[in-house]
Amino acid sequence: MRRAAVQAFRTTFQYTVRGLGRRPFTTCILQTSSAKSPTTRRLLSTTQRRTLKHHKNNASSGIPPPRLDNSIPLPPPLQSSMYYRRAGVVLASALVGYGAWYSYNDGSPGNVNNVSAKRGYTTDTSTADSSLPTRNVLVISADQLHTGTIVGDGPISKTTSEDGTRVIEMLNPEQATEKLRKLEESYLVNRGQGVVRYDLVQLPSNDPIEDDHTEKIIEIEPPTSNNGGNDWMFWGVFDGHSGWTTSAKLRQTLVSFVARELNQTYQKSDKSLPGTEAVDAAIKSGFLKLDDEIVNQSVQKVLQANNKTMAAELLAPALSGSCALLSFYDSRSKLLRVACTGDSRAVLGRRQENGKWTATPLSIDQTGSNLEEANRLRKEHPNEPYVVRNGRILGGLEPSRAFGDASYKWTREISDKLRKHFFARSVSNLLRTPPYVTAEPIITTTKIEPEKGDFVVMATDGLWEMLTNEEVIGLVGKWIDAQQQNKPSSSSPGLFDSVWSKAFGSSSAAQSGLPVEVAKMDGPEGQRAPFRGVRQWGGNDGFVVEDLNVATHLVRNALGGKNREQVSALLTLPAPFSRRYRDDLTVQVIFFGEGEQKGGEVVPNNEAMKGLKGELKAKL
Repeated sequence: MRRAAVQAFRTTFQYTVRGLGRRPFTTCILQTSSAKSPTTRRLLSTTQRRTLKHHKNNASSGIPPPRLDNSIPLPPPLQSSMYYRRAGVVLASALVGYGAWYSYNDGSPGNVNNVSAKRGYTTDTSTADSSLPTRNVLVISADQLHTGTIVGDGPISKTTSEDGTRVIEMLNPEQATEKLRKLEESYLVNRGQGVVRYDLVQLPSNDPIEDDHTEKIIEIEPPTSNNGGNDWMFWGVFDGHSGWTTSAKLRQTLVSFVARELNQTYQKSDKSLPGTEAVDAAIKSGFLKLDDEIVNQSVQKVLQANNKTMAAELLAPALSGSCALLSFYDSRSKLLRVACTGDSRAVLGRRQENGKWTATPLSIDQTGSNLEEANRLRKEHPNEPYVVRNGRILGGLEPSRAFGDASYKWTREISDKLRKHFFARSVSNLLRTPPYVTAEPIITTTKIEPEKGDFVVMATDGLWEMLTNEEVIGLVGKWIDAQQQNKPSSSSPGLFDSVWSKAFGSSSAAQSGLPVEVAKMDGPEGQRAPFRGVRQWGGNDGFVVEDLNVATHLVRNALGGKNREQVSALLTLPAPFSRRYRDDLTVQVIFFGEGEQKGGEVVPNNEAMKGLKGELKAKL
């Protein structure tokens, strides 16, 4: 009976969604006791007739009829941001709420609601046993996604048919928050060198997560020196694709490569500080030397060793790929340099005299859709009309700059040789004059003004697919206002002390909307606008402040904010289904300020890191 009931449940969902799919609605909401328009009434009536007809055919099996519930809208399933995926016939814009499945009670179906149709409306004719719990579930198939409810406390079958359709119990809001905060971190920088705190969080969509990150502070001169000390501070986010190995390699080595080149440049300088061009050249050299080690030197070592085990280890970071966003802050000069390879993004927030914040992009998205990048590639590869096709390099890779991705850098001869003796990725038929992709970053330099409470948000493109620059900066501003309003002045130092109060001024929490100067909605030139996110899912009146970690706060609002059911649904989705609705997310927020030197350590801010509380130690 269980198999018959599960099959009936799945088939009924398919019948309903097929009926909805022929109607030109962006989001379809099924009402249980009322309809807001004649169109909705007709929709409900048609759907109900299909459902009741199917139930009549299965009446002999004892299967109770389903109950229609309200739905929650989700963004349309999308292609991978790095490579095309065959999504099949995907439900474009709606997550149809629908269910009241059966429960088990000593091997028999439990009590459920019956449904009848009358004058185009749906009404309940009986009430389920109030003592039985009702649980929300997601029903996931290869090309469709639905919500439903199960009445009763019996087991939930997670795989319901040979085609992989799954029923998964939805996380409740508390469980969703726990998952959201699992990988959050927060640190107080007690060094008096212009940085007071940084927060970060990761949320996987791929399994395992393909993103990575790094944070490192190098003491150039101690605070006791005549110059008052000098730190080099680095923060990096790495957006991996086609695997996690390249981003992991960047976490382990990129800062070391760049710091080594910077050290040599500073030592050679006749002045107290080298010029901008020299520093930029050093950063670029560090990026390119590491990529050469990943892509080219690894091949030489593999061919010399002629060992498949070594080949698997050395070639993995070359065959996968990763974008890289690295910030370098020199506390003496107060200059922040942001080096970007790929389409991760950094944005500066700075408070104005009117209390609002401005969002200044510190990087551009380097993809085939960026006109400047496309023109550069066409100039470097003349007579190759398909070097950029559909906004992608050779029609495949979206970022025009990346580490690894050796199939776009190796010659065809090298790829064929490696494939014959070891392994390698297939080569595009369009490959003529590699390399087509470079790891050379584009670098911006910004003078930080700690007295104005400057902060920088660095994130992989999973965040920028959902929120604009202004929304992100405004959300941080809203979070700051909430912390100042709710946190007593006598609370633990290091969070919002007198330094921050001077920079931020009075609270603007009472303002309507976000405290940010609004720029054009499509974003600056070279940056694409969000194509999935809260603007499609409910508008910016749905933002909320619930988290003490500001990076977690940004991710929560990217997923739906006040719409708790939507946030829970997106966090419930397992890999690989979740990848159609959200990418891996890695977010860092760095707060600058004229803080005092308090012991010189970087200490965990346990109050803002629930998931890893007590597990992380001070670091420098």
